[in-house]
Amino acid sequence: MKNDMDRYANEIRKSSLRSAFKANLGHPGGDLSCADIISVLLSKYVHRNVDNPLNNDRNRFIMSKGHAALAYYSALNIKNIIEDHDYDTFSKKYSLLSGHPASQKIDVVEVSTGPLGHGLPIATGMALAGKMHDSNRKIFVLCGDGEMQEGSNWEAIMFAAHHQLSNLICIVDRNRLQHAMPTENVVSLVRLPEMFKGFGWDCVVVDGHNVDEIDLTLKRFENDEFSNPLCVIAETQKGRGVSFMEGRAEWHHKIPSKEQLTTALEELNELDATRKAL
Repeated sequence: MKNDMDRYANEIRKSSLRSAFKANLGHPGGDLSCADIISVLLSKYVHRNVDNPLNNDRNRFIMSKGHAALAYYSALNIKNIIEDHDYDTFSKKYSLLSGHPASQKIDVVEVSTGPLGHGLPIATGMALAGKMHDSNRKIFVLCGDGEMQEGSNWEAIMFAAHHQLSNLICIVDRNRLQHAMPTENVVSLVRLPEMFKGFGWDCVVVDGHNVDEIDLTLKRFENDEFSNPLCVIAETQKGRGVSFMEGRAEWHHKIPSKEQLTTALEELNELDATRKAL
């Protein structure tokens, strides 16, 4: 399963880069940093019953860092949840696939996202509703680390702890870059684990590019091993997998040239070949 999730993550990276190049639109750095997280989520925890996407007891996933929509769309396309003919229209007029996920266009998208700081508060309401209805559903949210500077998140974090919403998990893509600069140059997040714990959450720090570590923590969450809401700080790298993108802020919104795309895909294919040889 680990190799499958690693390959899936790499396919998400390659597909999202090709689509960003084709549309001349996207956020490649953030797509690549969260690919391993999305791979684990969609492999084992969310969108498992695609024939009945509105089943009331389904697990919910909110892509709060909606600017990384291409990583999400690519993951859904690889799983045949989004069909090729729709995927190929990304960002075109009348396309179902906007620059940010839209719930009114795609059934499995729970909430339209884009404005940062909205996904976690909405997820908190979903988690409370689940508790009130004695549902076993779990609510998964993926946030960017720069997004944690939004005050609305901290109101939700307080509220979730007060109501002991142990069915809620917030995964933070901690790539340490936002838009054009390091997060620490904007508002420091160096004490983020302590901040969550101080608000009454459980908190686990994982390697956000190690699918086994991510999976183990999500499995513990799904098995109700935490008595409080859970924050997972996933230590990641912006532009992961492509040497000239890794750790570089300009790739937040920069689109690769044809030559850069070729190089990026060669590097990602080489990574696949290396894993197969192990």
